[in-house]
Amino acid sequence: MPKPRKTTAKPPLRVLFAASEAYPLIKTGGLGDVAHSLPNALAHIGVDVRLVLPAYRDVLRRVEDLQVLGWLSLASGLDARILQGWHAAFGMPLWLVDIGHLFDREGNPYVGPDGHDWPDNPERFTRFSQAVALLAVDHLETGWRADVVHAHDWQTGLVPAWLEEVPKPPRRIYTIHNLAYDGQFDYTTFDSMRLPARWWSIHGAEFHDRLSPMKAGLMYADWITTVSPTYAREICTPEYGYGYADILNHQRHKLSGILNGIDTRIWDPAGDRHIAVHYRCDERLSNAKAANRRDLLKALDAPAKAQAADAPVIGFVGRLVDQKGIDLLFDAIPSLLRNTVVRFAIIGSGEQQYEDRLKALMEQHPARVFGFIGYSEPLAHQLEAGADLFAMPSRYEPCGLNQMYSLRYGTPPVVRRTGGLADTVVDSTRATLEDGSATGFVFDAAEAAALEAALRRALVLHQNPTLWHQIQCTGMAQKLDWDERARNYLAIYQGTAAPTGDDK
Repeated sequence: MPKPRKTTAKPPLRVLFAASEAYPLIKTGGLGDVAHSLPNALAHIGVDVRLVLPAYRDVLRRVEDLQVLGWLSLASGLDARILQGWHAAFGMPLWLVDIGHLFDREGNPYVGPDGHDWPDNPERFTRFSQAVALLAVDHLETGWRADVVHAHDWQTGLVPAWLEEVPKPPRRIYTIHNLAYDGQFDYTTFDSMRLPARWWSIHGAEFHDRLSPMKAGLMYADWITTVSPTYAREICTPEYGYGYADILNHQRHKLSGILNGIDTRIWDPAGDRHIAVHYRCDERLSNAKAANRRDLLKALDAPAKAQAADAPVIGFVGRLVDQKGIDLLFDAIPSLLRNTVVRFAIIGSGEQQYEDRLKALMEQHPARVFGFIGYSEPLAHQLEAGADLFAMPSRYEPCGLNQMYSLRYGTPPVVRRTGGLADTVVDSTRATLEDGSATGFVFDAAEAAALEAALRRALVLHQNPTLWHQIQCTGMAQKLDWDERARNYLAIYQGTAAPTGDDK
């Protein structure tokens, strides 16, 4: 009788996922959401993931079961203690790079109390990136060596460069979340950190006589991704390339745009713990939205009469900065208040001039403009559930998540045709309303008049309950989770993906 054949199962792909923030440990923007959801989605499809973060004070407070894995010797005689911990939001071990004088501080991970970047950011993230590279090649001799290292944005842009310094490095993937922020520093800083001289080259990370971690990621990575197909094309143009368009055009053979997903377990109107009334797309949808609108206005301290009114609410959640087009919204509000019965609910913080404009609008129109300066996760959920429309007039938007939250919550988004907004929202035209594909409202020019026209178009359709319900339900039916996106990344990790950045 023949002996049974021995079968050897292929070991799972090992991926070291390096980021400078991850929700719910620490978050300033969309990168934090991605660094939470994507590693979990990868683990779900069988990838062996380690998520590595700086050991910020806030992170150390939240992570459990900490243990010391060892110490790494970095450049300039600096040592980094490497910790491993766990958190219920992650299905994999968390590795933390602990360098006390660089990361053990209160507040924002990038910006000091004065609102300016921490002056030692170049050293902080250069050393973090070096530690990531050493962990990837198992410098601690734990028995876990990465097959792939996935770095994100300028804070880890030097990871691919550091891996260039080791023999047989893992495959290096670099994701651009926002090309406008590139972390440049000068030659004096470069020299003081005793970085490899070859990096200061036009063929390396030197960029207009400065060192650019973003350029390092572009030049030394084996593959580049960004967070939507449209943004992958846009960043290859002078308008959106922030000086990197020529470099990216030369790298198109290794550039892909993969649309971000959202965590549909956290963002789910049928079970969201932050909202007053749960709902799905059924005959009770309009009543549930009305109840959540009242709850939203109450949370924003609107007068009792305003809470009881049926007039629609246009919402906004985001940073109060030029990129988000918040000035376009503020410019459009007075005219809309004069000629419609609409109200506005705005949540965000940012540039002082825009915070002041929001305060002024709230003071001038206390029964119709409501706001919260800052960020509140519960309020963000309440706004998505309680608003009737969501305004997102971004001048550029690599991907955007709020328009996807809005689709999920039956709150049709009004967006500018750019980046991920163009990839996720189908404009409500006669044709798309007839074929049932409409999910929101899209405009082109970065002008207040164009935004106002789109909002007025939306408000007209809002008066047609049948069509409005159709738009809401089509949006709510969109597949927005990470499952397919994670498989797209897996194809890149395995070297089987084709570039999309050269799509015309």
